Amino acid sequence: MKRATLLLAAAVSLTAQAPYQDRFVTVNGLRLHYLDWGSPDKQPFIMLHGIGRIAHSFDHIAPRFNRDYHVIAIDMRGHGDSAWSPEGAYLVEDYARDLGAFVEQLNLRNVILLGNSTGGRVVQVYAGMHPERVAKLVVEDVGPERTNEIASGFARRVQQEENGWASEDELVASLTRGGTTVSEELQRNYAHFGSKRRLDGRIVWKRDPNLVKGFIPTELWTQVLKIKCPTIYILGGASTIVPAETQQKLRENLPAVQIVTMPKLGHYPHQEAPEDYIRIVQTFLAGRRQ
Repeated sequence: MKRATLLLAAAVSLTAQAPYQDRFVTVNGLRLHYLDWGSPDKQPFIMLHGIGRIAHSFDHIAPRFNRDYHVIAIDMRGHGDSAWSPEGAYLVEDYARDLGAFVEQLNLRNVILLGNSTGGRVVQVYAGMHPERVAKLVVEDVGPERTNEIASGFARRVQQEENGWASEDELVASLTRGGTTVSEELQRNYAHFGSKRRLDGRIVWKRDPNLVKGFIPTELWTQVLKIKCPTIYILGGASTIVPAETQQKLRENLPAVQIVTMPKLGHYPHQEAPEDYIRIVQTFLAGRRQ
């Protein structure tokens, strides 16, 4: 079987787990793409990806929740199949405004939010600004602060990847290099849905290079301290993005907060240990403490 066929097979394997619809909605002047697992009569459960990632990052997670919830995964502005901001407006607050307009336009209430990395910052801000709309909040390996070190790291990566790859297979090889704990199936799914062929034939990420304009040192405590709903922070034990002092401040200031650390994992627990991650989220949504 050719490697290109393997890429497609991996994508089909994940997306065939449960039917979804590709949908689009225009908010704040931008056409956003999202994946909709249906059941609008059920409680809405919105998932937001990290910087440079895509809605399809949750293809292996969403089918495990769509029996009980109306699951939606959004390509944030500048990512995947969503429109790019002409002004390069990619601050956390810009994404949060899009989420707010999305929730309003679809008339969603009693929403559950889950966000990884930058998506986690976005859902924290939205939950603080609109406590009346949010029922529960799942934040993955991120807190209210983004340091200069984290911000500059992404800018370097965008620059290094500017010239792309010769093929999707070469892209997958770059993703799996260095002993990642994320399965090859998930990496192939990311490569398949998250990249496109440039006019010169090179494979490049579906993302606006200007994302770096909004990926700057950030401090969101003002909004985060207004969160009222039950909240869980799921952290990777090998990650340093949410230090101990930040965790303590969250415990002291947020009602009904839980902080769960998954040992030895990095910045993407939902991809590194999906089954354990799903159990943690399901337990939280059922109203039980970990």
